[in-house]
Amino acid sequence: MFNNTMLGQIRSLPAMIREVLPIYDRDARRVLDHNLCLSAKRLFITGCGDSYFAPLASELAFESLAGIPTEPLTALQFSRYAVEFLPEAGPGMNLVIGISVSGEVSRTIEAVRRARKAGATTIALTATPTSRIAQAGDKMLPIVTPAFEFSPGVRSYIGTLLMLYLAAIRLGEVRGKLAPIEASTLRAEIETLAEGIDRTIAACDAPTKQLAREWNDAAEFVFCGDGPNFGTALLSAAKVLEASGDNAVGQDLEEWAHLQYFARAVNTPTFFISAADRAASRAVEVAHAAKTIERRVVAVVPEGESAISAEADITLRFAEAREVFTPLVSCIPGMLFAAHRAEEVGESFFRAFGGGRAESGGGGISRIRTSEIID
Repeated sequence: MFNNTMLGQIRSLPAMIREVLPIYDRDARRVLDHNLCLSAKRLFITGCGDSYFAPLASELAFESLAGIPTEPLTALQFSRYAVEFLPEAGPGMNLVIGISVSGEVSRTIEAVRRARKAGATTIALTATPTSRIAQAGDKMLPIVTPAFEFSPGVRSYIGTLLMLYLAAIRLGEVRGKLAPIEASTLRAEIETLAEGIDRTIAACDAPTKQLAREWNDAAEFVFCGDGPNFGTALLSAAKVLEASGDNAVGQDLEEWAHLQYFARAVNTPTFFISAADRAASRAVEVAHAAKTIERRVVAVVPEGESAISAEADITLRFAEAREVFTPLVSCIPGMLFAAHRAEEVGESFFRAFGGGRAESGGGGISRIRTSEIID
């Protein structure tokens, strides 16, 4: 019997959000004090894997709600290439958030240490307050989530997104970009998305299970996203890789038309994840192109959307939200599909750590936790 703890994590999300949201909001207000909020002129957010996808998904929130130019970067790109070229600035003007749930990912620790050495104000966002990254930053934002059974990261990703959104609202409120009533409304909207995740699970659980069964023959899966949901596309592909070991690609919507459009395999399942907002017209065109060249097309779109879904073989609907917050709900269909795919093919999560990586030893031969740190 397959113990599908990933499904358990997904189904636990609404209750988790209701439990942790007031705590996260309190901590965001405490850590992001007035001096820090007012002095910051540029924001860099860095991490690896899910901890990089969440910054991509929240970039629009920081720029539109907080009015602060924001650059998400992988930890390697930031620590080894970008940090030495940070713009010259006074105290607190360059703000760097380094994200590591475990707090022990060497490359992200390195990024935070080097940013601090370069004069940036650094915040470690982690679920492990006693970790090396927590010690490396000037400040720490805790994203501790209640314990749950092991699976590919689900609760940790949602927790990271929640904290980033609350940080964006806090920055916007203190900097005068948001009136207090607007900030309160935005926080309330995030809270209502707990119920939105419930609705999304109810709408997508059975269809994603059916797709996993029907697409047992597939050798690859492609997830495309626009705007903040490019992060969702990368996250969805990552969950498939972690859950079932299948090859999966996350791609920018526009880049699919320049790259995957030419792939030899005809019937590759291709998911188009869109808030149906700024990039809606392009999503319709690209989905139509994919359908025309015989891809198996899935539209992952808000409730009530009609144009993109008209071009798809299958439609998976998530709860409506303003575009900046859609990654909280648009990730649910991909997570559900990944969990059902693993069960359908009988694959243990992370291939039981037998694919070149072990739970111990610092991430096996890839040395995720024991890699050399350059200060």
